[in-house]
Amino acid sequence: MWTIRRVASTGSTNADVTAAARAGAAEGLVLVADHQQTGRGRLDRTWDTPAGQAVAMSFLLRPTGVPLERWPWLPLLVGVAAVEALEGAAGARAVLKWPNDVLVSGRKLAGILVERVDGDDGAEAGPAAVVGVGINLTQDHDALEPGATSLQLAVGRAVPRDVVVAEFGERLSRRYDAWRQAQGDPSGFLAAAYKRSCDTLGRHVRAELPNGGEVVGQAVSIDDAGRLVIDTGQTTTAVGAGDIVHLRPRRDARHQGPPVSGC
Repeated sequence: MWTIRRVASTGSTNADVTAAARAGAAEGLVLVADHQQTGRGRLDRTWDTPAGQAVAMSFLLRPTGVPLERWPWLPLLVGVAAVEALEGAAGARAVLKWPNDVLVSGRKLAGILVERVDGDDGAEAGPAAVVGVGINLTQDHDALEPGATSLQLAVGRAVPRDVVVAEFGERLSRRYDAWRQAQGDPSGFLAAAYKRSCDTLGRHVRAELPNGGEVVGQAVSIDDAGRLVIDTGQTTTAVGAGDIVHLRPRRDARHQGPPVSGC
């Protein structure tokens, strides 16, 4: 379903695909860049992806038939597809830190940003979602931020960029098609797959909220809107946005993993 366009360098693949969405581009457009100078992340963060050492890609989706109230599950779906793709392409054992930071051995390997695009007034194409994914491929420790890793460091060998892109595109297509057929209902396959991949559930966490507040407690569930439910000991709070810091390992021994700092 993908129409892939490759560029050597750009400012932001998400910005470029967002502009194309507003101009009425069809679903399935993909922009892949070897160098991204002003990549965009959650909470308006930006970064420069090293030339030739990472891959940045953005996918244009138009999930017609899915109610807008179910769109918050799309970033979680993309996280599941990323974990599956890294396993399929390289054998990497990745997990998710809510909502969709991709970790290997407690270090961040990939970041995901999903943005809704409503389009200009009068646009016929309808609302869209732009799925941006950045994956560290070949950096060594000296080239990475603290708390990050690369695919080469994680699996001990270089994995061709085209293999990673193709595997992710295939996994995203499968998950997205099934989600659309279910009209965005996550209660079956998607919610179960996400919970299997989510390393945050069962951990003692601190949620650093966009307004400067915080919620501290045990991450106990994902609600129907895709929010992280935290039990503070006095009440439960559903967090829809913010940075999650893993404070201690999971209490459930079946899901134990290394403690992770916010990254």
